[in-house]
Amino acid sequence: MATHDVNTADSTKDVRTIDKVVDVIATTAPEIRTGLPGRRVASEEENPSGETQMAADVFADDLLCERIGALDGVSEYASEERPEAIDVGSGNLSVAVDPLDGSSNLKPNNTMGTIFAVYDAPLPAHGRDLVAAGYVLYGPVMTMIVARKGSVDEYVIYDDSSYELVREDVTLPDEGTVYGFGGRVPDWTEDFENFAREVEQDASRKLRYGGSMIGDVNQILSYGGIFSYPGLRSAPEGKLRVQFEGYPIGYILETAGGASSDGTQSLLDVDKDELHARTPVHIGNESLIDDLEAALE
Repeated sequence: MATHDVNTADSTKDVRTIDKVVDVIATTAPEIRTGLPGRRVASEEENPSGETQMAADVFADDLLCERIGALDGVSEYASEERPEAIDVGSGNLSVAVDPLDGSSNLKPNNTMGTIFAVYDAPLPAHGRDLVAAGYVLYGPVMTMIVARKGSVDEYVIYDDSSYELVREDVTLPDEGTVYGFGGRVPDWTEDFENFAREVEQDASRKLRYGGSMIGDVNQILSYGGIFSYPGLRSAPEGKLRVQFEGYPIGYILETAGGASSDGTQSLLDVDKDELHARTPVHIGNESLIDDLEAALE
């Protein structure tokens, strides 16, 4: 099965720490967004995945590291921009972030986001160690999705760093109407290409793919459907990092009543012991994820 019960924090102290992490993400997001215009250039460094860092990546990572690392109850901080997790204090919880998902969209001024995951274990952790996850979407309106305590909520974040709950207990629509598939089509496997062509044949579905995973995921959460960044002929593990993208996105979608998969199992059951390990990512309505797993058998 592609969906399972998701983990939630048990202790009152851990719940308070999660609330503080969410608050830091929300109140830092306007500063990250305001700092983007002057940082749309490449830095001189590569991140641990071999990708050229943008100045905005480094800026967002530094802000989040400083502020999350200062929280009581957080023991480790890790990001896509750092080779290793760093000790930041004492406590039970570790926080992993993608500070600026889709930073390649800075040049064409398209959607970007910040992804965060809170684990009740040292990093690298397992998907079943997640106790909260979420993301900020830097769209026309700045919004934040948070999965915790078995529910998914949506907030609007304002420029003055205040934020407001606008939807509680967000769930995937029953009928999925959008789809988006990453990777170069000539690099898809035959089985995945056949599945993708079947999805495209349904006239009720519309293609939505913007080059920022978090923007594409938010489309699925809003309208239902399926998003995939599959394993490729040249990269069987795909492109997305399991700690920073696969686990938290799987957690959010499953908490919202959807499903996630690496092609054979829930993303939360993927077992990788390296901080920057990659995994194929498929999320969406359970029926579509079941069809995908059947196609890839």
